[in-house]
Amino acid sequence: LWGARESFKLSYYNEYKSYLSMSGLRVLVGCKRVIDYAVKIRVSPDQLGVVTDGVKHSMNPFDENAVEEAVRMKQKKIVKEIVAVSCGPTQSQETIRTALAMGADRGIHVEVPKGTEASIQPLAVAKIFAKLIEKEQPDLVILGKQAIDDDANQTTQLLAGLVDWPQGTMASAIEHSDGSLKITREIDGGLEDIKVKLPAIISADLRLNEPRYATLPNIMKAKKKKIEKLTPEDLGVDVSPRLKVKKVVDPPVREAGDKVPDVATLIEKLKEKGHIKA
Repeated sequence: LWGARESFKLSYYNEYKSYLSMSGLRVLVGCKRVIDYAVKIRVSPDQLGVVTDGVKHSMNPFDENAVEEAVRMKQKKIVKEIVAVSCGPTQSQETIRTALAMGADRGIHVEVPKGTEASIQPLAVAKIFAKLIEKEQPDLVILGKQAIDDDANQTTQLLAGLVDWPQGTMASAIEHSDGSLKITREIDGGLEDIKVKLPAIISADLRLNEPRYATLPNIMKAKKKKIEKLTPEDLGVDVSPRLKVKKVVDPPVREAGDKVPDVATLIEKLKEKGHIKA
């Protein structure tokens, strides 16, 4: 029985490699709409979030890397179709259009009411992507390592657990060969190389690539590309938050520093403040 099972797995894997070599990969990429990285963040009056009205939004920078990597793989004939996915209010379609202008083929917008997007937590997003994997049958999912609004860095790991696929997080380089991916990961101690079989889930780090700027012709073409509209209810996903934000506050204002004439004075002041022992 064990031999038959291993023979079946090997046969299935060989067929899968043959399928990939003939048809290329289908890739889902995430593209979250966030407050632009250059905007100064202001805490909302109720201290339960940040001010979003009248504030410039753009695609999450890490997701730009994810889209760029998928487009580069398509240019190498590794990928046949790129599907850009965003969960958020109606304005998230602008973010999807940006991904389409960069080179994605079509989009999926999972719409939530405006003002509630901040309560869509990583577990809910992971469940939405799990349902989209069932629907779209992709060979690869590429997400940004984290979003710059909540800095959670959780969706990739949660999604991999939900669908039981291998994962390669914090990728700074990706190489494809024979139905698998070699991924260079950025870790605390330096770099780590791992190999994962497809289908798999990858999270992109900023050093993975340099995202391209969308050209005017491609922006015009993107307006004609299809965006499918869904809701969490259509996918059977409960997006109710599991965590409650109690309070959001500005970081404390840093005190101005003192200039000292020499090292002896510096040591004396550090002793006065209790930073070093007398």
